[in-house]
Amino acid sequence: MMILAVFRSRSHSLDYAERLNGYGVAATTVPTPKEAKIGCGLCVKFDARYFVRAQAILKTGRYASFKGFYKTDFVNGRMTVTPYGG
Repeated sequence: MMILAVFRSRSHSLDYAERLNGYGVAATTVPTPKEAKIGCGLCVKFDARYFVRAQAILKTGRYASFKGFYKTDFVNGRMTVTPYGG
């Protein structure tokens, strides 16, 4: 399962992805899926097994534009995006 960290700021998305990678979490910036109905156009995608580490890294930064974590699934060939809390 993949997790998306959604921000309202492109610069926060890019900074968070860089910090995750620096702490050993393979993360990429990707377009925010329209199904999320939120965000700036970019979000950070990473594997759910790193969720606890990603949460801890998020708390060390000043990301006022952070909107939340979301999980992505495919149901009947369509992507669904739902809030995720671990």
